[in-house]
Amino acid sequence: MPGPGSQWIGREEIAEVLDVLESGSVFRYGDLDDPKFKHKVYTFEREFAAGCGVRHALAVSSGSGALICALKALGVGPGDEVVVPAYTFIASFSSIIFAGGVPVLTEIDESLNIDPADIEPRLTKRTKAIMPVHMLGNACDMDAIMAVAAKHGLPVIEDACQANGGSYKGRRLGSIGRMGTFSLNVFKTITAGDGGIVVTDDEALYKHAFGLHDQGHSPLRSGVEVGQRSVLGMNFRMNELTGAIALAQLRKLPRIIATLRDKKRRFKEMLAGTPGVSFRKLNDLEGDCATLLTVLFRTAAEASRVSRRLGTTTVDHSGWHVYANMEHLNRYLAEMGLPHDRGAYPRTDDILSRAINLSVGVVDAGLGAGFGIHIDSTDEDTAKAATAFQEACR
Repeated sequence: MPGPGSQWIGREEIAEVLDVLESGSVFRYGDLDDPKFKHKVYTFEREFAAGCGVRHALAVSSGSGALICALKALGVGPGDEVVVPAYTFIASFSSIIFAGGVPVLTEIDESLNIDPADIEPRLTKRTKAIMPVHMLGNACDMDAIMAVAAKHGLPVIEDACQANGGSYKGRRLGSIGRMGTFSLNVFKTITAGDGGIVVTDDEALYKHAFGLHDQGHSPLRSGVEVGQRSVLGMNFRMNELTGAIALAQLRKLPRIIATLRDKKRRFKEMLAGTPGVSFRKLNDLEGDCATLLTVLFRTAAEASRVSRRLGTTTVDHSGWHVYANMEHLNRYLAEMGLPHDRGAYPRTDDILSRAINLSVGVVDAGLGAGFGIHIDSTDEDTAKAATAFQEACR
């Protein structure tokens, strides 16, 4: 089952897509004064930027593309190191490698996010940026991360691909660092099937990222541009059909987040007090996206036993979100002489082996979230899931 946005695709998305198809203009560029050009991508970018409280948003073809554009805009190149947590989706690592850089992994803490205390020991003279990842919709400890970044004069790229709509101390995730990135993949909070967004308050970085995403062109060109290309770029453009779906989904985001938070609160209340079980640390309780409910056990053996009874898995076996499970990535890390085998990050291994992700809005076996509820679950469904979990723990 996909993410919550996918389950709420309906007449609004259909209307936006038909608007584009009837216009006959599916390319993201056109004359804004031409009524036949519906400028869905352009509108989506502006509404997304406003929602994040930033000056600029750039729509691209994927979350991976968003990460690559942000990294290159900040000047990451051959040999540059980027600090990133050992628990994240593989794209956080692969985007750094494709930008020419070197991913330097850190431990996580019981928020399942980067441990701020483990960042500074990983810094070297080659460190170019810090990339915290707001995993599973939970904000990183951004105050601590930004303090380390400021001390060493390093930019922060927020990977908020799994945290669209979340916040930290009143600020939207993705808007706190120099640049933020998001995904519109089918498993994310809102979706267009695929797609991504880069956000920033820095006009120079926005222009650079724009050029990188569109063969070096200047922002918001209309038609063919000759002789004005700013940088060597590639094609990460979003088309109008994708933009139409994204726009309709974006307008549903507040309702999706509110619904998920209500369902997670009820689910969590039902599980509270289960012997031997605690919940992961939330760095901002009110800002949590509420897509998943992560529970922690005292031992890996207890977590493994319960996960088998539920027909799911512990987080350490959840595919390409755990550093040691990325066989193709690990070949690159081995060639670079970087630690990559299980055991290289023992605290991360320990936490993930004791954790189970229960679905609330994102039902994804690849995240280890094959058991739980979803955005349309009833109170009765939630009660049944809570009872099944408690019985599995006995």
